[in-house]
Amino acid sequence: MKLAPYFSFIVPVYNRPNEIDELLNSMLELNYSKPFEIVIIEDGSTETSEEIVKKYSNRLLISYYYKNNTGPGDSRNYGMQKAKGVYFLILDSDVILPNNYLFEVEKALKNKFVDCFGGIDNAHSSFTDLQKAINSVMTSFLTTGGIRGGGEQLGKFQPRSFNMGLSKKAFKASAGFGKIHPGEDPDLSMRLWNLGFETALFNNVEVFHKRRISWSKFLIQVTKFGKCRPILNSWHKGSGKITYWFPTIFCVSVLVSLLLALASFYLPLVLIGIYVLLVFIEALFKYKSFKIAIMSVWAMGIQFYGYGKGFLISFVKIKIFGIIPEKAFPKLFFKS
Repeated sequence: MKLAPYFSFIVPVYNRPNEIDELLNSMLELNYSKPFEIVIIEDGSTETSEEIVKKYSNRLLISYYYKNNTGPGDSRNYGMQKAKGVYFLILDSDVILPNNYLFEVEKALKNKFVDCFGGIDNAHSSFTDLQKAINSVMTSFLTTGGIRGGGEQLGKFQPRSFNMGLSKKAFKASAGFGKIHPGEDPDLSMRLWNLGFETALFNNVEVFHKRRISWSKFLIQVTKFGKCRPILNSWHKGSGKITYWFPTIFCVSVLVSLLLALASFYLPLVLIGIYVLLVFIEALFKYKSFKIAIMSVWAMGIQFYGYGKGFLISFVKIKIFGIIPEKAFPKLFFKS
């Protein structure tokens, strides 16, 4: 009699078969003797992963489903409804797993069981300099508070769906992810808290997040992140923090500091320079590369400009003018 899997990996994918190939190949290397399941959800792709999945079907326990394009959140919900496990491990298609991934998940849950956890985001040594630079600023405590990189957290932790665990019990109680994207993961976390579930950060549960990205795509991504936050704050009363304003304030401060420097008052500009230098030094220490450190500073500028601009525009539309989020930013919402 075969044992039913306790863990089910849930992986939505959209037009990225090469990513699924890399992810499944890394799953073959997992040091874990118990059965686990993989559920691939093709979210309306025109370039499907079906042939890639077939290549691994005799070596891994995989289920493959094709559905209409309704977004990653709805696709994860679809996959969890189909999964046989009782604890879901939710991944983005652009991650690669270290071979100790399931071992660390199991150990962490035995030490402190929670119905929803988040793991950290790291860059593999084989990644490009651009991927490493963006990873640096997306995981740094200096730029994001360490929300993806395992830094110290202030308050409750909001897991991110590139590396998240969710129990079947919590999924059924919450109905899973909503229609907004991005932002569906912190929205789920806050709804879980209201239902009495706990979330936690597992520092030893990491993935290598291989973002297929360019500077322009990164700007679009972080701008969307900024637009989503005031929407989430409007949905979840009391969730707003002054730190969410930091990128906007930083960008305004740079402009003001440059104007003050023209009047021979340099202190604000010096303080900003010290902050930028710290970001540079952190990346240099992490990757031992001046090129990546310089690129990290550029990535920080894009991150703060995009997020700050998106946040301010969204705040004005949602909080000042009271526009319904779905009407203010229809492209952030998927329909079933």
